[in-house]
Amino acid sequence: MNNDKYDVIIIGAGAAGMAAAIFTCRKKMKTLLVSIDIGGQNLLTEKEENYPGYTESSGTKLMKFFETQARKFGAEFVFGKASKIEKTGSNFSVQLTNKESYDCRSVIIASGKVPRSLGIPGEDKFFGRGVITCSSLQPQEFKGKIVAVIGGGNSAVEAADAISEFSSKTYLIHRRDAFRADEVTVENVRKKGRVEFILNNVPVEIRGDKSVESLIIEDVKTAAKKEINVNFVLVEIGLMVDIRFANGLVKTNEQNEIVVNESCETSCKGIFAAGDITNVPYKQTVISAGLGATAGLSVYNYIMKLDGKTGAKFDW
Repeated sequence: MNNDKYDVIIIGAGAAGMAAAIFTCRKKMKTLLVSIDIGGQNLLTEKEENYPGYTESSGTKLMKFFETQARKFGAEFVFGKASKIEKTGSNFSVQLTNKESYDCRSVIIASGKVPRSLGIPGEDKFFGRGVITCSSLQPQEFKGKIVAVIGGGNSAVEAADAISEFSSKTYLIHRRDAFRADEVTVENVRKKGRVEFILNNVPVEIRGDKSVESLIIEDVKTAAKKEINVNFVLVEIGLMVDIRFANGLVKTNEQNEIVVNESCETSCKGIFAAGDITNVPYKQTVISAGLGATAGLSVYNYIMKLDGKTGAKFDW
């Protein structure tokens, strides 16, 4: 294998991505996972009741088992958001929003559904340095910090409530004066009095030096702007399929899902895809894991062919 670059970079560290890493690492392939979190949508699953052989209740715990196993076999992880895949000959470069870049011989896209972004100045710059998504940090890690939670659904309101037990100050910022969250949930948070509600406002800029220091918000009715001091901005505004980083390299369907064959190959040679990001119809953890394993073995065969060697077309 080429020691100057990774044999495979996996974009996404959910069930599909980490399953793929387990298989590529066991084939002694140099593997890097790039992801905004470790666990993907399973981090939001309180009860994982249909994963075969797993009797624990939490999706977070299940993903921790995946992570432990992937690391055991040598997988490397880097926190970041992919912004672009570039293809040069038979090689690839994966660029991140923080301007870091990693070279590889193949790519597995396993990013699934990702948190919607605010699309404002400073968001990409401070991603992972104060800008976070999906409550990926444990609430106690916000102890003594000032946190702004953006969103109006149950996940945003519940995140603000949990964080407020530890933070020195928690803001809940929502563009409307009514919430999508359950009224009972909202009323419960209001009664506790630990969260300051800022309604009819939207974030327009995140500022700071090396990390987040403040957030600029704008009143949707008056256009008046206000700067509030914060250490963290937690974005909780829903999920979406986002493969802009693939830069038109792979074929997609009308739902923007990546079209793959039975070997998880995409329309671009050297790029594979697995999990919820693909056109495979059923979006379940066990199916994503199986697709990840398939993609991992397919990458191994691909690299072996590039090197003029025999792969493992049949794995028995």
